[in-house]
Amino acid sequence: MRPGHRPGDDTREHGTGRRGPGRRGGWQQGDLPPADDAQDWFAGRLPDGWFDALDVTVDREEIVVVGTLSGVAADTPPGEVEGRLSRFRADTREQRMAVAQEAQARYARTVSWGARVGQHTALFTHLAVPVMTRLRQPERAVLDTLVDAGVARSRSDALAWSVKLVGQHAEAWLGELREAMTHVDDLRARGPQL
Repeated sequence: MRPGHRPGDDTREHGTGRRGPGRRGGWQQGDLPPADDAQDWFAGRLPDGWFDALDVTVDREEIVVVGTLSGVAADTPPGEVEGRLSRFRADTREQRMAVAQEAQARYARTVSWGARVGQHTALFTHLAVPVMTRLRQPERAVLDTLVDAGVARSRSDALAWSVKLVGQHAEAWLGELREAMTHVDDLRARGPQL
């Protein structure tokens, strides 16, 4: 173990910094700072002129910041879109890294970046977090069918595809569940009134 390194610390190769200590308690996020204001913080912190619109998505591990490039028409030819996105990525790298380091210190989550023009979105950096699970043979057979049919390259890809599909078809229910979890978190934070 390196001097000063704590278990659970992680340094990302692309230079956006340290992830901070690991968490306890499953979906409970008691040891993570709240990130309710992340959309507003990034909107205020990013340089003017980068984006016309900004989408900030937060989960337990990562904050994904995707902006619509300023001054680029949605109907721009695909080749030019790729060039613009590539240029933006290269030209803003140092500034994005500095903003990411500030945000990571504030929110204790890794920051990933992307940009959008029209319907085309490019993610520059983002986490692929491994999820450990135990599947019985019938569930493995479903994943293997998706792999054998060429829908997915591996069981891992098949599982990710399945999760996306469930998310698309159960979005309203998942929204209600997230709202209920927020209420539970609020009650837990207040504690019992003695």
